[in-house]
Amino acid sequence: MDRMHDDPRTGYDLDDDPTRIQPDVVWGWLSTEAYWGRWRSRADVETQISRAWRVVGAYRRDTGEQVGFARAVSDGIGFAYLADVFVLPEHRGHSLGKRLVQLMIDDGPGADMRWMLFTGDAHGLYRRFGFTEPDATAMVRPSAR
Repeated sequence: MDRMHDDPRTGYDLDDDPTRIQPDVVWGWLSTEAYWGRWRSRADVETQISRAWRVVGAYRRDTGEQVGFARAVSDGIGFAYLADVFVLPEHRGHSLGKRLVQLMIDDGPGADMRWMLFTGDAHGLYRRFGFTEPDATAMVRPSAR
């Protein structure tokens, strides 16, 4: 689908082209900064990226350096799971988190799907996109890890 969203005022481009994803950047952040999923190996993260239903990246326009990321898994019809959303700290404050989630959810092929995610923070960000606490129809089986 390779949709590009650029805003000349910010100096950043966002798109869903999986070939632009820079695994070193994604692995570097997820393996050291993410409070979730640090048990994953680099091979695990690379597999998750390659098997994702969709990935979205944020990039510096001047250098092409990846500074943000989000991935989703989905059945492609009615359900999607948002995961591994991050913006490198030195690039925060440019609405990149909002733009990543918007491109992933509202501007993508899953706009009408039921989305879910797990998060320990950033609830305010996700509420802007309609996420709420689960209703009585949701159940979760915690990881055995």
